[in-house]
Amino acid sequence: MTRRMTVSLDDDAETALESLMSQTDNGQSEVVRRALAFYAANFEAASGRPSDNLEQYYQMLSSGEHVLLDVDFLHCFLEHLYEAGDPDPEFVEAADRVSDYHAHEYAERFESVEELLEWLSFCGFLAVRSQGEGVYQIVFASEPIRWFMTRFIERSTVDLPVDLEIDQGLSKVLITERRSAE
Repeated sequence: MTRRMTVSLDDDAETALESLMSQTDNGQSEVVRRALAFYAANFEAASGRPSDNLEQYYQMLSSGEHVLLDVDFLHCFLEHLYEAGDPDPEFVEAADRVSDYHAHEYAERFESVEELLEWLSFCGFLAVRSQGEGVYQIVFASEPIRWFMTRFIERSTVDLPVDLEIDQGLSKVLITERRSAE
């Protein structure tokens, strides 16, 4: 069912409509329908109210400290490190330095492992499922990513006020968080 309506266009809107009609070879009704559907799907970004995730991505990328990386590249890097069996020792040493640096940063930033795991999930390294009472099932895309991220989690949480128990599977890990007895 279609419904007719009348709209008033200012000069800018009319120019935009004509341009889109020319670029898509669609009539004005189809262009307006698609534009409305797109606007509805992207309302938060279009109305100046970016979602929390979009705001976090913006903060990460604008600092220059993080980059977008296709997950396939990450798989390629880590698979390459495993070609000869164990990961390259020089890579492990460099990755450990990065993890140790993050331990100091995370001690100020996160109160719990849950917060850290949510952050790493947001970054795309893993999927986390809370099992309740400080127990988390972590799912990784591959064994090398499991190895890499589990090592990172172990080393980057040493300054948090928690102790971790980590049970590793092939592509999953069970992490149990307990408050440190200081």
